[in-house]
Amino acid sequence: MEFFKIRKDIPFMRHALAFNVISLVTFLLAVFFLVTRGLNFGVDFTGGTVMEVGYAKPADIPAIRATVTRLGIADVSVQNFGTSRDVLIRLPLKAETADAKLSDTVMEALRQADAGAELRRVEFVGPQVGSELVENGALALLFVSLGIVFYLWFRFEWKFGVATIIANLHDVVIILGFFAFFQWEFSLTVLAAVLAIFGYSVNESVVVFDRVRENFRKMRKSTVPEIIDNAITRTLSRTIITHGSTQMAVLAMLFFGGEVLHYFALALTVGILFGIYSSALVASPIVMWLGVSREDLLPSKKDAEADNRP
Repeated sequence: MEFFKIRKDIPFMRHALAFNVISLVTFLLAVFFLVTRGLNFGVDFTGGTVMEVGYAKPADIPAIRATVTRLGIADVSVQNFGTSRDVLIRLPLKAETADAKLSDTVMEALRQADAGAELRRVEFVGPQVGSELVENGALALLFVSLGIVFYLWFRFEWKFGVATIIANLHDVVIILGFFAFFQWEFSLTVLAAVLAIFGYSVNESVVVFDRVRENFRKMRKSTVPEIIDNAITRTLSRTIITHGSTQMAVLAMLFFGGEVLHYFALALTVGILFGIYSSALVASPIVMWLGVSREDLLPSKKDAEADNRP
């Protein structure tokens, strides 16, 4: 199915240097925010207690924070959760106090300040579990990256594998940069979204690279930039339809999925947008800079003659 007929190839590679400069600047900004601000890890990773408290009227966040702080609990996080009447409280670990007793103490103080306070949910995560999740999440990203490189090396050529992993790491770092800059909570569901973006971006890169390989066979007199421009242009209609449909589903989760799916959908939204950009305008220019040629993808004349022998 092709809704968008583009008859003339768009000269993407003519502006390849500009695209790479934009990507590099965006990447460096993301790294800067990750280093200076860091990720706002959720209790899944850090360990502690999460309490969801409901009120009959809009909650006074500063007053709630002051009430909890007066209990001697430092670094407490208090924010609205979904509506102005729902509050999410994150309590750090306290070695001298049991998690269950800590939540009971906080709820008792909140009810004294406002009799309408109602405990909706409470979750406990130990520090050892949180540490293991951070380590396992990093290993998952590493193994996915290596798997992508080997897969594209096997299917195409090593230059395509290198270009794709750079583009995919570009997407992941930028997603993490957004979470660091805005201090959005980074939880297990967000990590799952990051891993999903890895696979999503690879799929788009494979589609473009497969068309590049076909063009090397068909467009014998064309230059490498012309071949890549044609590949991106001819897959543009599919990209718009596929990514547009996926983005609509993700936006539905973002706006109507509630707080539980909010950051998961937010990570997917950012990742899909940059995944479209990186697959065509980051990976493809890198392949061109690495010097991909017809000989890299097509068998030599001697090999072709040997394959045709009875």
